[in-house]
Amino acid sequence: METTNEKTAPSATIANAGADLHSSVHDAGRSLTGKPWIYRTRHLGPIRIPAYASPSFQLGLVAIVCFLCPGMFNALSGLGGGGQFDATTANNANVAVNSTFSVVGFFAGTFANRMGIKLTLSLGGIGYVIYVASFLSYNRNQNAGFPIFAGALLGVCAGLLWCAQGAIMMSYPPEASKGRYISWFWMIFNLGAVLGSLIPLGQNIHSSSGNVNDGTYIGFMVLTFCGAALAWFLVDARQVQRADGSHVVLMKHPTWQSELLGLVETLKTDFWVILLFPMFFASNWFYTYHFNVVNLARFNVRTRALNGVLYWTSQIIGAYVFGYALDISRFRRSARAKAAWVVLFVITMAIWGGGYAWQREYTRAETSAEGYVKMDWTTSGYVGPMFLYMFYGFYDASWQTCVYWFMGALTNNGRKLANFAGFYKGIQSAGAAIIFRIDALKVPFMNEFASCWGLLAGSLLVALPLILTKVRDTVPLEEDIKFSDETIEEVMPTPGQDQEERKLN
Repeated sequence: METTNEKTAPSATIANAGADLHSSVHDAGRSLTGKPWIYRTRHLGPIRIPAYASPSFQLGLVAIVCFLCPGMFNALSGLGGGGQFDATTANNANVAVNSTFSVVGFFAGTFANRMGIKLTLSLGGIGYVIYVASFLSYNRNQNAGFPIFAGALLGVCAGLLWCAQGAIMMSYPPEASKGRYISWFWMIFNLGAVLGSLIPLGQNIHSSSGNVNDGTYIGFMVLTFCGAALAWFLVDARQVQRADGSHVVLMKHPTWQSELLGLVETLKTDFWVILLFPMFFASNWFYTYHFNVVNLARFNVRTRALNGVLYWTSQIIGAYVFGYALDISRFRRSARAKAAWVVLFVITMAIWGGGYAWQREYTRAETSAEGYVKMDWTTSGYVGPMFLYMFYGFYDASWQTCVYWFMGALTNNGRKLANFAGFYKGIQSAGAAIIFRIDALKVPFMNEFASCWGLLAGSLLVALPLILTKVRDTVPLEEDIKFSDETIEEVMPTPGQDQEERKLN
């Protein structure tokens, strides 16, 4: 393996490979603490491996954590009812998840800014292991209390994890690459759900019963535990350095008081972000409809698992298409934002219009009747709903990618973006808690469908003024630094750094 010295530190310091852990790497601005090797790029033959402390490598680690934790959760949820024949217990557990998630998530930016990204993310991963374990227990003893408790705990943990993830994804990359970074994360994360869906597919491929078996839950438990442990391999946000020598804008000396006040200050100085709140609220509302009303209600367990594979694979495609399109440099960022809004509105009408035609074909009473035979992939007429479900997955990734990109286009300040991510996940989870409860009350399927379509279209209209007036082509560093106790010299790019990086690699 060939090693190339980064210019993020003096060459003499880099050469000292045996430097002590507590040695400092200094540049013209911020002092970088840590072993010199984390600032070096490497080559494995023709393949360039980014420096360990680079934004791309750190985002990759976060994506793998989410691949193993929320990715497995999504695969389990995608089966409908947490893999059970009846969705009642899973619905109640998800109400608990999203109720605590909505509260903790909204304030999670304070925790992330005070405790640091690594600790916040690692604590967040623990809840996923316990949640999966609760369904393994329920599969054996039908104790509904454990999944509900585990759901409440997961809500707390997930609020922390997703806030840390959002802050990394939006604040680490340079402005011109935010769409690609979001797409990379979303693709790797959803690959976890794809592979997670292959577990129940393999376990239940010869079964047409309603419940998944114990082996499915055990496989999910092992993977989520690995994800929670991997979070400890992240570096601190202050050690991250971009290719041009610039750093993430943070607070040097955060306190609980400063970060609680920072949360309030974000809402005061950036009050227009509330125009995105309806998009936040709608962003997970449709999951209950997708998983329980479409997948669980109409398909047997092995077909639900296949649908899950296709759904999450379509998310990877959607994230790739939208993430890269949002970074097309020949168009101004403000123009790209307007184009993204138009495309989102068009596919909202097209995909959900097709969904309306499908939903007219069945009701809750029909699918709940004794003796109702659920559709298998061998059933005549399966191909149409299969493609609809794939388009639903594509749409979800498109929506999430655009929302994150819109937020990332408003600021580059890591502290402020952690609060934005907290608002997003908190409000998103409040919506999810409400719709899971609505589904648990057995409301008509068409009512749930109408609520999804109406919320999505309406929230786009509310967000339009912000997209037209607040997304600028660039955000000046002088403006980003106002919400921090750092100076411009501590976070600015190093002259010639990016050009030298490209020359070396």
